[in-house]
Amino acid sequence: MKRVIVKGMWMMVLVSTLSSSFFSCNRNAQEPKKSKFNKTQKGAAIGVGAGAVVGGVIGSASKNTAIGAILGATVGGAAGAIIGRKMDKQAKQIEKDMGEAAKVERVGEGIRVTMDGQLLFAYNSTEISPQTRENLAKLAETLKKNPDTNLLIEGHADNRGTAEYNQDLSERRAAAVSSFLRQEGVGASRMTIKGYGFNQPVASNDTEDGRRLNRRVEIAISANEQMKQDAQKGQ
Repeated sequence: MKRVIVKGMWMMVLVSTLSSSFFSCNRNAQEPKKSKFNKTQKGAAIGVGAGAVVGGVIGSASKNTAIGAILGATVGGAAGAIIGRKMDKQAKQIEKDMGEAAKVERVGEGIRVTMDGQLLFAYNSTEISPQTRENLAKLAETLKKNPDTNLLIEGHADNRGTAEYNQDLSERRAAAVSSFLRQEGVGASRMTIKGYGFNQPVASNDTEDGRRLNRRVEIAISANEQMKQDAQKGQ
């Protein structure tokens, strides 16, 4: 299992700037008085206030909305550490569930699962292949055992064909994965579906190997409000 770390000095500066701005705005909005935040509370507040902004900026800058969604749900502080430990455990199980059908990565306080579109679907099809159904069924069981997460399911395509065609195909493939998980008992309210056509390539579309990497479905798994509240209580 790979752990994704957002690198670069500019990101450290960005987080610092946003965090400082967040607390500055809070101070200006209240009567002047000594802060009662301890270090843990400050960390959690940074996550809630600046985390969503940072996540959005990172997602836009990296052209990967799955990563942006995960980082946008960041809590931070001691609560973030609790969520992280829960996600570590869940990611290991998902990696076991998916086998060779997907790449599982820990990102911030969440998980990104990238499924090979060629293994998931036949050419031009939205019907999930028999060999992948077993993996997705196992994934559904793990998700049901860990109900306090939100799922962003994204479809992506290569650049063969028109933009309109690939946009529609990517949306229908994301919907097919969502529908399968729902049939296996994963709550529909937990899932959000997005299609991006060929607008978020992870490799060059000039080669077949690159196009294969671009044909994929990604699932971004992040803590929902219940998990965040439990973590802030130390649970």
